[in-house]
Amino acid sequence: MSLDPVETNPDHYSVVFENEKVRVLEYRDGPGHRTTVHEHPDSVMYTLSGFRRRLHRGEAHRDVEMSEGAVTWLPAQQHAGENIGDSPTHVLFVEIKAPAGGDGG
Repeated sequence: MSLDPVETNPDHYSVVFENEKVRVLEYRDGPGHRTTVHEHPDSVMYTLSGFRRRLHRGEAHRDVEMSEGAVTWLPAQQHAGENIGDSPTHVLFVEIKAPAGGDGG
């Protein structure tokens, strides 16, 4: 079963650019919206709006707050999320694709 966020949560994630090295996803939601479990490869996240989110992994969760314009490295991860703030979330993810052969170089 694919955990690609574009497939698991198509109402929130869309592909805005893709080539052999990266895939860029746009994410949007509103207060109270939730996503189902999905995964991200190593990525750079650029927040176009500030947000408060709760990330769930199994029974554990953690709250995250980001300001507009923040740029953050995100190691590969699997989670579900929910907007626990009072404003919409708007984010770009630049997903790093593994090079052919997977040697990292």
